[in-house]
Amino acid sequence: MAGALAAPAAAADTGRPAAHRPSLEAHGVSVAADRAAKRGIDWQDCPADWGLEKPITCGWVTVPVDYAKPYGKQIKLAVDRIGATGTAAERQGALLYNPGGPGGSGLRFPRRVTTKSAIWAGAAKAYDFVGFDPRGVGRSAPISCVDPTEFVKGPKPDPVPDSEADKRAQRKLAAEYAAGCAERSGDLLPHLHTRNTARDLDVIRAALGERKLNFVGVSYGTYLGAVYGTLFPTHVRRMVLDSVVDPSTRKIWYQVNLDQDVAFEGRLVDWMTWVARHDATYHLGDTYTEVRGQWNTLRAAAKKNPLGGKVGPAELIGFFQNAPYYDSMWAPVAEAWSAYAAGDPQPLIDAAAADLTDTAGNIAAENGNAVYTAVECADAPWPTSWRTWDRDNTRLHAKYPFMTWSNAWMNLPCATWSGPRQRPTEVRTGKGLPPVLITQAERDAATPYAGAVSLHKRFKGSRLITEKDAGSHGITNLVNACLNTRVEAYLLTGALDRADVTCAPHATPQP
Repeated sequence: MAGALAAPAAAADTGRPAAHRPSLEAHGVSVAADRAAKRGIDWQDCPADWGLEKPITCGWVTVPVDYAKPYGKQIKLAVDRIGATGTAAERQGALLYNPGGPGGSGLRFPRRVTTKSAIWAGAAKAYDFVGFDPRGVGRSAPISCVDPTEFVKGPKPDPVPDSEADKRAQRKLAAEYAAGCAERSGDLLPHLHTRNTARDLDVIRAALGERKLNFVGVSYGTYLGAVYGTLFPTHVRRMVLDSVVDPSTRKIWYQVNLDQDVAFEGRLVDWMTWVARHDATYHLGDTYTEVRGQWNTLRAAAKKNPLGGKVGPAELIGFFQNAPYYDSMWAPVAEAWSAYAAGDPQPLIDAAAADLTDTAGNIAAENGNAVYTAVECADAPWPTSWRTWDRDNTRLHAKYPFMTWSNAWMNLPCATWSGPRQRPTEVRTGKGLPPVLITQAERDAATPYAGAVSLHKRFKGSRLITEKDAGSHGITNLVNACLNTRVEAYLLTGALDRADVTCAPHATPQP
């Protein structure tokens, strides 16, 4: 089994003695971090095409491709920074951020200062806000699996198969995608996994001159933070993990994605119920059943004749899933849908179809999906038997049809992935790990609530803030005083409530 290419013992990167010789990777991190600390970061004005305004500055941190060979091939990771806005006495160091993915760029994080985000203004007084592109992403040795224009072009096949022939066609596409990753990005793929990204994070910490890490991770960023906290418990100072991926070794990553299908269905119902409540605005039905019927009608029409020749069921799902993801998208998705129902399909076409002229955007989209696939495929073993995939997704689709098959095809390249697989990291509390703050919406679709409970149990001393009767993803970015004041207090003073906290939901979206 590929996983037998032996991941190091989780304790090995902590500096604690092990029964066997320290892992090569642990030594490699130490070498790379020492080297980065001596070099520092040469901060300069950001390149014009990065879209980062002054006074944000940009730089590079060099890391080994393979931490078992710290003097071997190196890659450069893009980082950016904006200085703390408070006094010298208020400054507490650097705060690093990962927005999720895998495959998301964190370079826009310092813009929370330049755009004057009120939620983050208090933390900005104390911390330099530091973003980075993880290995393989964006400016950091980006990988690719397929031509970006071909990747975004629609309409794609309906994810819901009508026949065994449809399934064979989708399996062929998934296998071709996996082969394309190996062909276009093969050199980096064996080293593109969460443990190495966590090691990169520690090298960035050292390059910044920070003795310990302050970190905010959202979505996949919570798994990155959980792995970092396991490998480097004594290097953590403050850590906020928001909208949590279940780190259980039994969940990463195959079962995590199946769990998503169930949660997306539940949040879709929440949104469609809201749409029905505002039928006077949207005219899509005044009950959930009627609104769901309108979705089925739209989906069938787009399958028969793709809207504008570009938007079929796959593209509709890609656009409509924004609503279960983020409350901020409830009204925009409903508006485009309402216009279509009223006889104007153009807003829906514009929103759901790919813009083939957006070269930079399409490159970023393809790169993000490539890294998502590469990291999840490499992080853990996946089922290689099609019978397993077919059985599990057929069963789920019967009750949770919105996302199940779409999600299955997105992840199916992992069934034929040619690169080595890691053993999943056993996330746990190592000696010296300080209390971690976990935040989670109760009805989150992308990262179901059980994941936050799972991590909470694994990180002893952690505190869980639950936003009850809410389901948006990435809640530290939403206005909710109950949550915002606690996150800020933790970042500024380390203060946590004596027990877990339940907050009322943030404001319900309005049409």
